[in-house]
Amino acid sequence: MSLTVVANRVPIRQTDDGWETSVGGLTTALLPVLENQGGTWVGMGEEPDLPERQEFPADDPDFVVRRVPLSTEELDGYYYGMANQILWPLSHYLIQHLELKTEFIETYRHVNERFAEAVLEETEGGEEEVIWIQDYHQMLSPGHIRDERPNATIGHFWHIPWPAMEVFRILPWARELLRGMLGCDLIGFHVEEYVDNFIESAETLLGAEVDGNVIRYDGHETRVEAHPIGIEVDRFKEMAHDPSIEQEAQKFRERLGTDNVVIGIDRLDYTKGIHSRMLAFEQFLEENPEYHGNVSFFQIATPSRTELESYQQIRREVDEVVGRINGRFARESWVPVNYRYRTYTQYELCAFYRAADAALITPLRDGMNVVTQEFVTATQDGVLILSELTGAAYLLPEALQVNPYDQGGLADAIKVALEMPAEEKKERLKGLKQTIDKLDVHNWADNFLSALAE
Repeated sequence: MSLTVVANRVPIRQTDDGWETSVGGLTTALLPVLENQGGTWVGMGEEPDLPERQEFPADDPDFVVRRVPLSTEELDGYYYGMANQILWPLSHYLIQHLELKTEFIETYRHVNERFAEAVLEETEGGEEEVIWIQDYHQMLSPGHIRDERPNATIGHFWHIPWPAMEVFRILPWARELLRGMLGCDLIGFHVEEYVDNFIESAETLLGAEVDGNVIRYDGHETRVEAHPIGIEVDRFKEMAHDPSIEQEAQKFRERLGTDNVVIGIDRLDYTKGIHSRMLAFEQFLEENPEYHGNVSFFQIATPSRTELESYQQIRREVDEVVGRINGRFARESWVPVNYRYRTYTQYELCAFYRAADAALITPLRDGMNVVTQEFVTATQDGVLILSELTGAAYLLPEALQVNPYDQGGLADAIKVALEMPAEEKKERLKGLKQTIDKLDVHNWADNFLSALAE
């Protein structure tokens, strides 16, 4: 088998010492397959001076990186526009952030055609070739590839939620986008809810014939399946048990100076529920004065999509609520909310996971949420407080599940987590760890490619 991966970004980056692979779940999962079997990774070229086609590694190549160079206007319309101001908020049910501009879909169509052309140039149409397209940036390219290669083997994995049909049909171009996706042989989602939503969208909006999880449309069959993604479990376990991580975790707790440490780790995105979470923590402090001076909430917000006004707005809102909470409750030697707007390495994050008594992972909506899996893998006795509106919630019933819109319920959950008996913590964590071991990202890639080969 020869694999062609199509993703928004390429898996390598330039450093002072030359080229190296990027860090990320997708890279971790798919590079070993490309290295073993050969193939190509097609992604956008954001910088003008990089080669359009590059063998990697240069001295003994395993695979080819093919860039689709994008102009500033193309990047604005396709990525910042259609992907991040239309498909992202719609899929997360936050339609107040929708910017339904015609120029966004026009640029998206054009860029998807260019990605499809790059794939067709890099492949020959042989029986052993597999094309695996990733995520919401490429909804139309499967249809273009299918038109030119009727016998191609094409898979697509959608990494975010697929919304209910009634929400998806808000898009003026909903049917066109569905037709593009149905150029695939197999479409994967994290959980069955998203599978059902997609099938209902195809059946209702296109009149497609549905038989179980198979959609028949325009003479072609597409299977739709749940393939929940995981993290690289073994690497995370190894890191979590590194003595230096344990030392860093201990130092971190000493710096905070409280018996109870709660963490939140997210990209600064309006879908992550950071603002609502802060309000819940404020209510917890109001209702539980015995915890004043004895609990620290450490929230990391990694900068994200900083060019967009909606992201600048959420940053202002979070800054404001952090300032208010600390202004109301802080004492000379105690700061209740320690807020960091910056990026940390996985090594540093692992120490925070090890140090925490509880993790607040409460997105308003999330496709899966891998921070959940990292925390569970790294922690030895922490409690996971998890939004029931994440894909992870379907798979992790042992978590303390909350509705992220229920401020009082979330405040109560913090208290329950901090006062949970040791035996209950242990029992819940055991179940969580067993599930996450099975979700391993390498299993995900193998399972999807095996299903596609069928």
